[in-house]
Amino acid sequence: MTDESDPFRDLELQEAIDLRWTLRDIRAKRWKLSPIDAAHLEKLKSMGLVEIRNDDPVLTNAGIDAIP
Repeated sequence: MTDESDPFRDLELQEAIDLRWTLRDIRAKRWKLSPIDAAHLEKLKSMGLVEIRNDDPVLTNAGIDAIP
């Protein structure tokens, strides 16, 4: 992933790390064991990296690409 295609490039380091971990948690469906931070979920949805299907968070193609 190049810097231009990194959706987290304009965020502070800690926020970018937190959001990447949230993407990993969604991909692994760990949110069934531990709830996702609502602010992280909203941020990822607004960035087009996550969408809600059948009341469950799901990564979009861009969300999948954002995980190194």
